[in-house]
Amino acid sequence: MTVRKARLAGVGVTAAAAAALFAAPAATATASAPPLPHGPAHSRGGAVFVQSDNTTANTVVAYHRAPDGGLTRRGVFRTGGRGGVLDGSVVDHLASQGSLAYDRRAGLLYAVNAGSDTITVFAVHGDRLERLQILPSGGNFPVSVTFHDNRVWVLNALDGGSIQGFVRTGQRLTGVDSWHRGLGLDPDATPQFTHTPGQISFTPDGSKLIVTTKAGANSIDVFRLNHRGTPVGRPVVTSTPNAVPFGFTFDPAGRLQVTEAGPNAVETFVVHRDGTLTSVGQVLTGQAATCWIVATGHKLYASNAGSGTLSGYRVRRDGTLTALGNTSTDPGTVDAAVSSDGRNLYVQTGAQGHVNEFRVNRDGSLTRIGSVTVPGAIGGEGITAD
Repeated sequence: MTVRKARLAGVGVTAAAAAALFAAPAATATASAPPLPHGPAHSRGGAVFVQSDNTTANTVVAYHRAPDGGLTRRGVFRTGGRGGVLDGSVVDHLASQGSLAYDRRAGLLYAVNAGSDTITVFAVHGDRLERLQILPSGGNFPVSVTFHDNRVWVLNALDGGSIQGFVRTGQRLTGVDSWHRGLGLDPDATPQFTHTPGQISFTPDGSKLIVTTKAGANSIDVFRLNHRGTPVGRPVVTSTPNAVPFGFTFDPAGRLQVTEAGPNAVETFVVHRDGTLTSVGQVLTGQAATCWIVATGHKLYASNAGSGTLSGYRVRRDGTLTALGNTSTDPGTVDAAVSSDGRNLYVQTGAQGHVNEFRVNRDGSLTRIGSVTVPGAIGGEGITAD
């Protein structure tokens, strides 16, 4: 086990959980008048896909993204499975990041069905979806999915947590039995929404899988993969005492940027070839329930569910972060996505099932341009943008 170098004293899990459940949105400073948006002037828009996580019939709602970033609903597509709700959750029923993943190169969208223990594969036709396949997730309560080339991995949250790998052939997935690994978390730890794993993702080069365990183990687990894609040995575990590591993303230099719900912070790590991590630094958001994070270039935006805010940061060359300020959202700020051209940010707000729409300005400030209500999506998680 490796222990990271820098650690500020973390607050207890109970405080973080209470903030996520009960805190009202705080009054926050919004960036001043924005300059003109960056990106291609001839942008024709694209698509945004949002998962409802509806427990009766899970759906993915497709929106057309106009050149100005506004969203128009195009269709509601059933996954063929059910959403799920972790005990103790309110605005974030899966308590995870990355429950919906869009492989642009393959033209496929992957969705988890937590209540059915399955995943769904959709073909993407612009802002329309065609359901191709429903298959077992290889565990109980899938909450996060990731891909690299022809490999797809799913994180299952319950029964101690597990990960399961799949191979993509054309537009179909096949599970690989030998690519199953248990996480060894306490299956009876409560509340579920803080003590289950938070996210799985490949590193940018596809050589490793990273899993956050939240308060289940307060660790970041790195699974090294061989050339066949099989996990090599046991994961390299970096302990993060009291941090409750939740969501993460990567900056342009490949550094790991992790949200920590214990101290309400974002911490930066260098990922080494052997799977060990070295902390570069930690910044406190000053907000409540900092759990999700999204990157666009050198800018990061962390979602604070208990405060109803987004905290913006710019990544310096050495990996440390400069604060860009906080921007208010609707209540229950959860998972977020950035358009492929970097012009717009979209964030789910689980208290009312909304998606708030923002323009990303050159200086990193955000300008709100609208909001849509996603049918059946109160508490839902999972969003991706083209």
